[in-house]
Amino acid sequence: MGLSGQSRQQIFDEIRGCFVKATPEELVRQQWARHLIFFLGFPQELIAIEKQMKELPHLAHLPGIPDRRVDLLCYGKSPSGLYPLLLVECKVAPLGQRGLDQVRGYNHHIQAPFVAVVNAEAAQFSIVQEGSMYAYLPPFKELVEWLKR
Repeated sequence: MGLSGQSRQQIFDEIRGCFVKATPEELVRQQWARHLIFFLGFPQELIAIEKQMKELPHLAHLPGIPDRRVDLLCYGKSPSGLYPLLLVECKVAPLGQRGLDQVRGYNHHIQAPFVAVVNAEAAQFSIVQEGSMYAYLPPFKELVEWLKR
């Protein structure tokens, strides 16, 4: 099948470097991955997309990690290496408590200081330490600066 046939049923994921099935959730995931990179300044090389939690470098050696996939995990970089910065759960449905509970459950293991739930129209962002909730995602530099406070 040629590229034109692929493009109708698949979308190219620039982070993973391959075509993936264009499911409704994948379209939301790709929309937000691009938004993070092009509008919020997140370095593409610091974003993991659709990764098994057990495959994440900071969790790979730990026992008891659930067999779950994270939608988007954005890392920060320090002299000592990479660290989880922002965990994003992508939804097709309207945002609500269920999505927040899901991302917080995943973050119990991942330990990112920031989490978000997003759909095609909106975002809910939270600073884990404060439990606060906002209706936007801050830029990469703002999140890194917040950690320095």
